[in-house]
Amino acid sequence: MAFEYPDDLKYLDSHEYVRLDGEIATIGITAFAIDQLGDLVLLELPDIDDTIEKGNKENDKNFGTIESVKAVSDLYSPVSGTVVERNEEMIEAPEQIAEDPYGEGWLIKVRLNDPDNPLEGVLSPEEYRAKVDAE
Repeated sequence: MAFEYPDDLKYLDSHEYVRLDGEIATIGITAFAIDQLGDLVLLELPDIDDTIEKGNKENDKNFGTIESVKAVSDLYSPVSGTVVERNEEMIEAPEQIAEDPYGEGWLIKVRLNDPDNPLEGVLSPEEYRAKVDAE
């Protein structure tokens, strides 16, 4: 199945994406992740003003979890900063994330701690596509 990976996004190998707009990073999960998880049933996100750290499976710093009928998955942030907004609609109805994961299905917005060098270690759309195609 072919998935969309918008060119204006950067990706983590754990299937989160980030879109930068100045000092604000919008974070969500990819269409590939949603497909792998199946029907989404529960989403836990940090509160407004919570500080989150750039995370991955190795440092075990997640900012929340997403649960499907198949599994519970940790959510990792590609950036460090302070949560300025969270998508309450997706918390109430996580199944809607699948309808527009790169638009209305975003999860949190974060004000960057280090706006000068925020995206160290993230994947380009091409790198992410190659990773997903190999899975």
